[in-house]
Amino acid sequence: MSKEQRVVITGIGALSPIGNDAKSTWDNALKGVSGIDAITRIDTTDYNVHLAGELKDFDIENHIPKKEARRMDRFTQYAVVAAREAVNDAKLEINDKTADRVGVWIGSGIGGMETFEISHSQLLNRGPRRVSPFFVPMLIPDMATGQVSIDLGAKGPNGSTVTACATGTNSIGEAFKIIQRGDADAMITGGSEAPITHMALAGFSASRALSTNEDKETACRPFQEGRDGFVMGEGAGIVVLESLESAKARGAQIYAEVVGYGSTGDAYHITAPAPEGEGGSRAMQAALDDAGIEAKDVQYLNAHGTSTPVGDLTEIQAIKNTFGDAAATLKVSSTKSMTGHLLGATGGLEAIFSALSIRDSRIAPTIHANTPDPECDLDIVPNQAEDLDITYAMSNSLGFGGHNAVLVLKKFAD
Repeated sequence: MSKEQRVVITGIGALSPIGNDAKSTWDNALKGVSGIDAITRIDTTDYNVHLAGELKDFDIENHIPKKEARRMDRFTQYAVVAAREAVNDAKLEINDKTADRVGVWIGSGIGGMETFEISHSQLLNRGPRRVSPFFVPMLIPDMATGQVSIDLGAKGPNGSTVTACATGTNSIGEAFKIIQRGDADAMITGGSEAPITHMALAGFSASRALSTNEDKETACRPFQEGRDGFVMGEGAGIVVLESLESAKARGAQIYAEVVGYGSTGDAYHITAPAPEGEGGSRAMQAALDDAGIEAKDVQYLNAHGTSTPVGDLTEIQAIKNTFGDAAATLKVSSTKSMTGHLLGATGGLEAIFSALSIRDSRIAPTIHANTPDPECDLDIVPNQAEDLDITYAMSNSLGFGGHNAVLVLKKFAD
């Protein structure tokens, strides 16, 4: 059996409620900027939810010709833009010689929900002949991967993960394993989501998952008293993973090394986490075992931290159960306090935050942290960014259906 490949992050790309590229997103995260505001995409008069994290001043026609963009759902558009940024950032050339060894693995939690709504309305009002021939290829969640591979010419391993809010992290983890076992030299991977639509908002509201708080300064407050649900966000987080051998041969920049991945199922409930985060704890331990380290070796954890009453407390319990005494000194933050919850894209964005935390020795804060829940009693880096030399960072993603996915990143050392 061939030796396992070491895997590094050589490129990043992001679209988020706090920035239309990775650099501005990270700069604003460190400043504690909130991207949560009144929803403008749709009329929310009849809804009990009125806030979300929307992209700001983003025009797809600055990136993709109008005719081409109209044949992609918004979530796919976001993926293409962020993937281009990540590949350009990595200075990765995809040509006839390399294409077969560059793959794409980008997930989406709910795919083309906006396309479904528009097409269903056309079906009801104008009949089946008026449904677009592009309906299916715009709707299906794997089309972010499909369009990115077409756009960039990447012909290697090609797939898509759908694990609700764990999607982005699972996608990166699976891409990590593809390179580790030698099936590709590079993978363009992460998540993309465009869930600010009538049906998505209504559905998540009906399940009582979303905050009904109308104050944008307190609606998304992970680990705080009075939190009442998550605030929806949109965007994409895409990274270029590459074998260390390939990265060194190209002289590529390296943000961090991916060293651990854990994935588990709760087998408990369709929306509620298992008691005390039992499944999440096993995923964290699996990622630590995969990395060959102990919990005490991790300095920073980017938490799932969605601002739901049960979810936040359960994750804190899971962290304590996994980290034991080391939990007391662990730095934990929820960047969703700024971006909202990007569903299937959130793991991709938070992997970028974790990598940049390692590179810059700086942790983005949990903002809106003014009324701490005494039961969520870990160091959540409240309100202000903090400096910290980080060797290992962990990123958690926990999804409906009992999906748990965890990554461990390491400061690169040759």
